[in-house]
Amino acid sequence: MLDLAIRHSFPGGQGFTLDAAFTAPGAGVTTIFGPSGCGKSTVLAAVAGLLRPGQGRIVLDGTVLFDSAARRMVPPEQRRCGIVFQDSRLFPHLSVETNLRYGLRRAPRTAEGPGMEEVVSLLGIGHLLGRRPVALSGGEKQRVALGRALLSRPRLLLMDEPLAALDASRKAEVLPFLARLRERFSIPILYVTHALDEVDRLADRLVLMEAGRVLACGTLEALSARTDLPILAARRDAGVVLGCTVLGHAPEQGVTRLGFPGGEFAVPLESAVPGAPVRLRIRARDVSVATEEPRNLSMQNVLPAVVEAVEAGRAHEAMLRLRLGPSLLLARVTQDSVHRLGLRPGLPVWALVKAVAFTPGGGDNPA
Repeated sequence: MLDLAIRHSFPGGQGFTLDAAFTAPGAGVTTIFGPSGCGKSTVLAAVAGLLRPGQGRIVLDGTVLFDSAARRMVPPEQRRCGIVFQDSRLFPHLSVETNLRYGLRRAPRTAEGPGMEEVVSLLGIGHLLGRRPVALSGGEKQRVALGRALLSRPRLLLMDEPLAALDASRKAEVLPFLARLRERFSIPILYVTHALDEVDRLADRLVLMEAGRVLACGTLEALSARTDLPILAARRDAGVVLGCTVLGHAPEQGVTRLGFPGGEFAVPLESAVPGAPVRLRIRARDVSVATEEPRNLSMQNVLPAVVEAVEAGRAHEAMLRLRLGPSLLLARVTQDSVHRLGLRPGLPVWALVKAVAFTPGGGDNPA
């Protein structure tokens, strides 16, 4: 477990004062999300020991890494934090294999963790071992950098926007490996990003930051349903994230059926096996409502719901909170629709979502 509470002012009074506090569990991916320049990478640097905060305390699994009151500052090399930066920072004069073995040499003799063969297999980089970094694509470099960090057998893996410098195709290449890493190993990960698709794919716990402060902390599913957090709710791609289970496939129809507490969704055909857990983002802009059960529609997802709240949105819009059993959906509609349909808390409605709204391969598909 990571416990962090730090405060730091930058020299010359430039920028904001960082004042952040949160707890990250000892397993899974804790993602720090927020706009560029909000202090995400500064927090990561403090955990890594690359920045000495003005005041505060950082504790990892009961070991004090930093304590301003006690004047304790553990050097970076003694913290056992593996780091993957936005740029891979591989040694250009060494082969891929030698770069990986450098990480292995940094691992304490008694430390348990993945071995060379396991990491190479997991990241699919066996065919790259003899190459130099200059001969690698951006996605390949990041996979090698990740492998080097894993082989150091860290207590905590720190990732500072590792996909930000990659184009869409290279990013799509690396994301599955990161998801596989989360599933395979028990190493806790602190992951910094400003990309919502990475949050949807990887985050178990979410830390929202803005202007140097933590706005909220919790599970992705819980925070995505909150409309009092503009950093999420004001986005055009705002929406809830639901944990689902694959119920089955209908290849002849080109759809997969996903179950969630409160109903089912039909999404474009997926390859996940029945019973597998998946995660689905339902964007508020893709949800419509009807006050009577619609018939003869092309939409495959028509679910009974109850309006829980009608909240003001941007300009002439409103945000509806729709209750489907224990689950919530958000729907972005016009104020005119609210008045015409008489939408109000407690009103039974039908929530409508197109199956094609869940784009295969993107942040809105099952992860």
